[in-house]
Amino acid sequence: MVYLQITLKIADANRAAAAGIYQKYRAPFLNTITGAKSKELLVRDEDVQVLHGFDSKENANAYLQSELFTTDVVGGLKPLLDAAPDVRIYQVV
Repeated sequence: MVYLQITLKIADANRAAAAGIYQKYRAPFLNTITGAKSKELLVRDEDVQVLHGFDSKENANAYLQSELFTTDVVGGLKPLLDAAPDVRIYQVV
C-alpha cells in the first residue's frame, strides 16, 4: 500500500467549499484512477489533509499528473488555499 498525503492550508471560512470539492471528486478518483484504493479527508485546526491510498508509488505519481488532479481538483482548490500544498508519498513497509 502507498499513501499520497496532500496537506492544505485553508482558512476556516473556506473549509466547507474545500470539503465540497473533495466530495465532488472522490467517486471519480476511486472509479477512474488506476490503482486508487481509498481517499479520506482529515481535518485539523491547523490544516486539512487529503489521504489517498494506492496500490503502487507509480500510480500515485501518475495521479499527480492526471487531468482529474491538475485541472479539476487543483483548479477548484487553488482560490481557497492560503499556501502551496505539501505533497508527500509514503510506502507501507
